[in-house]
Amino acid sequence: MPLKRDDLPPAVLSLLAQGTVIPAHPLALNARRQFDPRRQRALTRYYVDSGAGGLAVGVHTTQFKIREVGLYEKVLAAAMRDKADWSERPMAMIAGLCGATSQAVREAQTSVGLGYHAGLLSLAAMSQASEDELIAHCEAVAREIPLIGFYLQTVVGGPVLSSGFWRRFASLPNVLAIKVAPFNRYRTLDVVRGLIDARAEDRVFLYTGNDDHIVLDLSLPFMGMRDGQPVTARFRGGLLGHWSVWTSSAVQLLAAIKQELASGGGALSPPLLALDSRVTDCNSAFFDVANNFHGCIAGCHEVLRRQGLLEGIWCLDPVEGLGRGQSEEIDRVYRAHGDLSDDAFVRKNLDRWLA
Repeated sequence: MPLKRDDLPPAVLSLLAQGTVIPAHPLALNARRQFDPRRQRALTRYYVDSGAGGLAVGVHTTQFKIREVGLYEKVLAAAMRDKADWSERPMAMIAGLCGATSQAVREAQTSVGLGYHAGLLSLAAMSQASEDELIAHCEAVAREIPLIGFYLQTVVGGPVLSSGFWRRFASLPNVLAIKVAPFNRYRTLDVVRGLIDARAEDRVFLYTGNDDHIVLDLSLPFMGMRDGQPVTARFRGGLLGHWSVWTSSAVQLLAAIKQELASGGGALSPPLLALDSRVTDCNSAFFDVANNFHGCIAGCHEVLRRQGLLEGIWCLDPVEGLGRGQSEEIDRVYRAHGDLSDDAFVRKNLDRWLA
């Protein structure tokens, strides 16, 4: 049965509106590159205990190849079950949707059947389609599940999308949010302009996926003009592969930003603003920027492996692994920014999560 925005639990809608940390859930594999339910469960428990407000499953960080090997439904079901078994706390459960319209609709129907609240819709498979065709595609999927739009960076297959596209997308009644992740200030502003032009800045929630500007996206007001008057939009939270690691620290960071914005009249202190460059430096290592993002999934796996949450960094595709020099870059950011990690939190709880 299709799911509409008005059908969502009020606690989930409130979480998303207030802004929260949503890690993109990695895929735990064993040395034979087979699904590892125990390690997958440990990851889910880690995110719940870190204070994350939601989980995004079946997304890029989970590896799109799960569809080719028949793991899509199994992995989504595991996250729902493991989260429910570990905590009764409300969390926004978001399923990754991709492919042509028929595939994305099937995945939306599967996700609704499993109890997911929204679908993060990747348009990478339709990068050659016109914007009219893309909007028709979004309308078809939105008939099944509330949508979170996804502006994916072009280096990993995302199409360039105009502010007009985002105006039309934000006008769809079953749209819930937009994950803005083009890693590009101009294209980020296109989303903001489209949102404001659609008069949807209060109804459609902006979530950052810009790993190169996480802190600033969460801190700054974004202003556009409508009817000759300035209109402000803000990012509520983040939905990030970067937040699949050091997650409890990310929760603390978002809380600190919110507190300073509330107590400081909408302004942040220089020390907190300066964290933007430090977090971005960490991301450069985790996402393997030096090798054009080749090791963006394996790099997150490596951090989780070092913490003991994953047994190894294996991906479904044997070609995917750490980029040249990436391990040394992760060593470097641990030395430079180890205070931003949550290694102590993981050590304290790891045995419980693996039990």
